[in-house]
Amino acid sequence: MSAQNENPLAIATSKIIAIGSLTEKALQAEKSERFAVLQKEVPATVQLYLEGKIDNWFVKVDGNGVVFIMNVNTVEEAHSVLEALPLGLAGLMEFNLIPVGPLSPLRLLLNQA
Repeated sequence: MSAQNENPLAIATSKIIAIGSLTEKALQAEKSERFAVLQKEVPATVQLYLEGKIDNWFVKVDGNGVVFIMNVNTVEEAHSVLEALPLGLAGLMEFNLIPVGPLSPLRLLLNQA
């Protein structure tokens, strides 16, 4: 019996929202230091997009980081992927990871609960 059959409101994680913010170390670093890391970060992030790990990506309007919609099923996987990026390795960005899934309470409207 699946978890969904046991609890019709159970939510399976289907994506991770990763909200990245520059760390204090990044904010205090010289602009040239940040730029050197960004030159490595961009191709690494594009590669994750091409591999399907990143579905959508945005910049925070305050300029202090990024938001990724990730195609991974666990916070642990998202963490390991993001920490391996150049900004993560340099300690210049940290992420708040939020697992999300289908709006399962809609099942109640389908009389399936």
